[in-house]
Amino acid sequence: MAQTDTVTRILDTAEVLFAERGFAETSLRTITSKARVNLAAVNYHFGSKKSLIQAVFSRYLDPFTERFHRALDELQARYGDEVIPLEELLETMARSVLEVPAERNSLKVFMRLLGLAYSQAQGHLRRYIQEEYGSVFTRFTELVRQATPELPDAERFWRLHFVLGTVIFTLSGLDALRDIAEKDYGEHVTVRELIRRLRPVVVAAMQAPLPAPQVGQVEQADQA
Repeated sequence: MAQTDTVTRILDTAEVLFAERGFAETSLRTITSKARVNLAAVNYHFGSKKSLIQAVFSRYLDPFTERFHRALDELQARYGDEVIPLEELLETMARSVLEVPAERNSLKVFMRLLGLAYSQAQGHLRRYIQEEYGSVFTRFTELVRQATPELPDAERFWRLHFVLGTVIFTLSGLDALRDIAEKDYGEHVTVRELIRRLRPVVVAAMQAPLPAPQVGQVEQADQA
């Protein structure tokens, strides 16, 4: 078996198993068994489980980051000195997300891996994602800040993560949602139609009124 075939087989197997079971629950022995390679091959090509996890993410995040930077370049060139509308920013991010899995396994796997990056990510993975891909997320967050000047920074942080959680949950459970839509409502939903329905929901979430302050916070403000 050629080295490139071995690496591809290991990565294909690892990303599916990680998405299905999580990082801690997936052993290297399970990966090698499913990929029909020996443990020495994983150690030779990746060196450790940590490096293998990072390599799985890079297969999605490398093309995503490149596409997203390019898409943001096009938006900024189109709008010049004007503020890019929030709807445009969210639509651009969604479009970039949808384009990447066509080159890899599936949208469901990509979304589950992103979910794991938040819920199960160990320190090494957070650092790796921040160091390698933080620039595009920082750039996007700054453009969102410009589009939502009425939001305090902390509130914007929470809303962006609520939106991200909504998108990841929806797209990672895409098969189940499609089944429900077809059986209960007679609708056959494509991914792009789902994104079209999801967009006004996440935009509304970002633009919702600020929550009323708690009683204690009001009293403190009155005493200040």
